[in-house]
Amino acid sequence: MNAITTLCLAQLRKRKIQNGLIVTLIMLSTLLVATSITMLMNTNNMFEKVHRESNGAHQILTMSGEIHNPALVQDWWQQQNGVTVSELIPYRNLSGIKFNETEISKNLYLFMMNTPKTPILVDQLIFAEGEKTLYPEVGSIWIPTSLAITAGISIGDMLEFQTSEKSFKLVVSSIVVDIPYGGPFTTNARIWMNEQDYTEQFQMMIGTDQYMMGLRFDDYTKNQSFWLEFEEYFKSPFLETKMEYEQIASFYLIINKIIGLLIIALGIAMLIISLFIIGFSISDAILADYKNIGIIKSLGLTSKGIILTYILQYGILSIFSIIPGLLMSDVLARVIIEISLSFLKTGDNLDIVQNFGNDLLIGLAILTAVLITAFVYSNKARQVEPVQAIKYGMSEQSNSKLNKRINGSNRMLRFIQLPIQLQIGMKILTNNMKSSILVVMLSSITAAILVFSSVVLNSFVSIKQTAPSWGYDSADIVVTVLNEAVFSKESFEKHLLFDGRIKNYAWTNYFTGVIPREEALPLTISVDAIEDSFDDVGYETIIGRNPSNMNEIAIGVNVARALNKDLGDIIDIYIEGNRHSLIITGIYQSIANMSNSARITAKVINEQRAEHKDPVGVLINVHNQNQIEQVVSSFNKEFKHSISVETQQTLLDTVFKEVITVLMIPLVIIGALFIMFMSIIIFSISRINVRKLSSVYGIYKSIGMTSMNIRLSITLGVFMRAILGSILGIFIGTKVIPLMLKNTIMEYGLLTLPLVINWPFTIIIACISIIVATISCWLATKVIAKTSPRILLTE
Repeated sequence: MNAITTLCLAQLRKRKIQNGLIVTLIMLSTLLVATSITMLMNTNNMFEKVHRESNGAHQILTMSGEIHNPALVQDWWQQQNGVTVSELIPYRNLSGIKFNETEISKNLYLFMMNTPKTPILVDQLIFAEGEKTLYPEVGSIWIPTSLAITAGISIGDMLEFQTSEKSFKLVVSSIVVDIPYGGPFTTNARIWMNEQDYTEQFQMMIGTDQYMMGLRFDDYTKNQSFWLEFEEYFKSPFLETKMEYEQIASFYLIINKIIGLLIIALGIAMLIISLFIIGFSISDAILADYKNIGIIKSLGLTSKGIILTYILQYGILSIFSIIPGLLMSDVLARVIIEISLSFLKTGDNLDIVQNFGNDLLIGLAILTAVLITAFVYSNKARQVEPVQAIKYGMSEQSNSKLNKRINGSNRMLRFIQLPIQLQIGMKILTNNMKSSILVVMLSSITAAILVFSSVVLNSFVSIKQTAPSWGYDSADIVVTVLNEAVFSKESFEKHLLFDGRIKNYAWTNYFTGVIPREEALPLTISVDAIEDSFDDVGYETIIGRNPSNMNEIAIGVNVARALNKDLGDIIDIYIEGNRHSLIITGIYQSIANMSNSARITAKVINEQRAEHKDPVGVLINVHNQNQIEQVVSSFNKEFKHSISVETQQTLLDTVFKEVITVLMIPLVIIGALFIMFMSIIIFSISRINVRKLSSVYGIYKSIGMTSMNIRLSITLGVFMRAILGSILGIFIGTKVIPLMLKNTIMEYGLLTLPLVINWPFTIIIACISIIVATISCWLATKVIAKTSPRILLTE
């Protein structure tokens, strides 16, 4: 055992650069794998923790009183055992809010809540900032963390709200975590008001109160049986809006799911590279020490002892790599989670749990993989025959193959007649295939990360180009009716018809639809209704077409999956209590409502209405794109008391700029890590190769070749490999990674990720990996310039 330990320590001292490279790679793979698992574990656990602490609702019911009597619904649920029911909270809808005289968002719809004075049983608000009280004081409000963070609002700030008749101001007294309507990418926010303020501001407002209530089940998996009893009692399914737990949780989890899956894939890829290098290093070490191994064997050390030497060596290196990788993963995971789950933060930091059991399993798994790799490759030492090793320095067969390969390579290079620098670079490429493969893999992974990040960023910046692929319309202008009392559809339509700038328009409305299912709960979906043509304002389908007749419907992909429906099938749907049987003409994908939605023509609704319900908005296209802002400005000025007019680009930006902020920062961190480690690894590989071939470079210098030419030749070899890697990286970043995320994005209503690729910019970004590889190699070969030919030959 003493001999084995001595040989192991000698190997550790002898190959410092190579060992340092392996330590770096194993540490990086450990860092990535542990970070991803910590992220995925904490994301779910932290949401569950906050949801549990707030006694969060599993379902939110919203009722207008026109279809179901809210009081009767609440009374029935309160009689059920195993269900906790919230207060029946009145609210009014608003869509105008200003901070510092500037409208916060053109795409934010507010629920102005009449805060109950009794303790809230379900969906208790968790105070992130401000004094915890039973309800807001007169003249003050509570706002969710989502609104406070995105708009930069602090306690003591004054907010102005616009109703159809007037405006009023209230002071922010507390900022709260409001789980159902306070997640990322939401376009809704609950504003919690004092009862006196609520009555004073809304008692004269046109319209009636709507009501919201939450249900929390002791066992959420049994909620279906309660709803079946509900249907039996009321002789009808629940026909108003119902938000499910999955919808509440989804957008808190989506970003970390995507980032976590991406990081774990990269961590596994980096681990494979690490194992590849370990195998390469052991094979190289056996060849380099072939004669010494033969001598040691002839002195009595067995093959098992030599194999154990390599296993011990890489076991020690792994331990020194895995421990710091696990420690660093806690820091990296914390940074990413702090960004992506900031809306759940109630103090200075999120309570992130580092599971040491998981860390131990990750560390043991990586250590086991390294030891197995070391065992498999070190088994080559069994084949060392002492006589051949002392005579040839390798096996007789390997010696013959080496001579043939060198001679073949030289003949090929003479035939091609390349410049001397390129010939040497090509020779390095062909004679060091394993290191060449490693450089290609590193540059391809780094390029893939950079390319995917840039493509995602560009796709969100250019969201208007692909809006229909996300399930939105592509209209130029969106008009929202704010004050129905003073708004006249006929008058506004005349204005549109006589305005020469307007190309076409479509009146829109939104409803809640309920689809009954056999042996399952009814499916509650969002329904978009248009009086004119879906196609004119840019709505798209992935299969079939949009509805155009009163007996037709298009459905989202998740509705089609849940119902197992296809084109031409009949679907029954309740809208405002009326049942309709419609033919499916199209299926589409949509990020909004996770594709749990449908499209119908307004004729479907109007057919069974005594009075037609006025639409809530209109989508407008103009002839000249340069006139969009002009039209928006003139409409807002002329109809300022009744409508809100915005460009579609503005509305999309308010949602997706948050995606850019939350998603891109972690991707930039990962990209920077890979660039840093890639430079270290290629520097190390190049330095190892220089030392291995030092005698060759000494001969080159002795016959008159300059250090600059030698360095240029070596760098050209790496440059060519990096180009190949970057080409592969572009393919991986634009095709493979989006395909890897298919299952994740499918949960959120997308079959394909709509990407906008700016090819010139993408190619430039991919070239970063080429530049890093080239510079790293150039710096590593600096030792050639500093060393005389005699010393190189001696080495």
